[in-house]
Amino acid sequence: MNIFHYVRKTLLVLALMVLLTFTSACGASQTKTSNPVMTNQNSEYGQLERGNSAAGQNFGDWVIKTGKGLIKDAYVRDRNKLGVVISPKVLPTEVKALTKSLVQGFRHNFPNQDLTILIYAPDKKLILTARYDTQSHQIDYQQAS
Repeated sequence: MNIFHYVRKTLLVLALMVLLTFTSACGASQTKTSNPVMTNQNSEYGQLERGNSAAGQNFGDWVIKTGKGLIKDAYVRDRNKLGVVISPKVLPTEVKALTKSLVQGFRHNFPNQDLTILIYAPDKKLILTARYDTQSHQIDYQQAS
């Protein structure tokens, strides 16, 4: 790996960790809706509803905004599951670092519960699942088959 890729990867991880750790996107109210709904049929791939609660909706919107073009879409379900569609700008070697940053931000906004983060490729195929365990404070990564 040349120095440019190493520096890029390091800066990406640091920037996302700072953004996702020190800012909050949660709202206090909760309203439930049904399963994911297509909200923009004219877009490139059809965006999903960002969350099935107000706090989830706010966090999904915040992830898109602070992702600086690295995240195309995001949704939160049941206050413990985050799905993210990454952009083609994210290199395969950067996916795990990005996921770790997302876990930290998600944990900050939805504390004291086990969390699941689903990472999808730009074509919306699942590529990585990360499960955070609150008791062990460990993240278990599982590549999609």
